[in-house]
Amino acid sequence: MKSQFLISVKEHMLTRHYANKTIESYLFWIKRFIVFHQLAHPSKLSEDDVIRFLSHLAIDEKVAVKTQALALNAISFLYRDFFKTPLSLDMRFQKSLTEKKLPVVLTRDEVRRFVQHIDP
Repeated sequence: MKSQFLISVKEHMLTRHYANKTIESYLFWIKRFIVFHQLAHPSKLSEDDVIRFLSHLAIDEKVAVKTQALALNAISFLYRDFFKTPLSLDMRFQKSLTEKKLPVVLTRDEVRRFVQHIDP
């Protein structure tokens, strides 16, 4: 069962016609933020706590740039739209350096040529 707080955030997003995937994603990151801070209520947390969480994602979890940006967007939404207290625009957190790695995939022709060169 979700907390009453997360239910309230979800209802807030639904009334503003957020897409279901956005709601799911934002709730995931808001919950991670709360758990990271030992279940402290976000209204009791400071901007320094936001910075600590975002830096943790980059340094300890080595998340991709877009993943960290998604976490920031979710937390920004929480403070700006739900609590009506926007975060500072110049937060100084450790930016993620990990870019998404593209998988190495062979074309059908490359696979065919590769298989032809293998000794049976």
